Amino acid sequence: MSHVIDRMATRGIERLLASVGDCLTPEVAERLVALRAEPDVQARIDELADLANHGRLTQDEREEYEAYVRTITFISLLQARAKRLLNGQRKP
Repeated sequence: MSHVIDRMATRGIERLLASVGDCLTPEVAERLVALRAEPDVQARIDELADLANHGRLTQDEREEYEAYVRTITFISLLQARAKRLLNGQRKP
């Protein structure tokens, strides 16, 4: 996916997630902000990232890595919405 298309998709996802963010309770937002990959999943992502950085991904690995990147982007956008909700609630 080109960087321009990726940025456009990210902006579109952000807009779609605006409604989801409105549904978050503070408790759910806190859990979402704390969400991290399980160690074995993170290890696989790190392995694929290293292979990608050295230009050694197979086509299957590239597809797997891109799926992780898309998912991480999605989760990161949700987490950003959750952080904004929590920061807004903590202000006097």
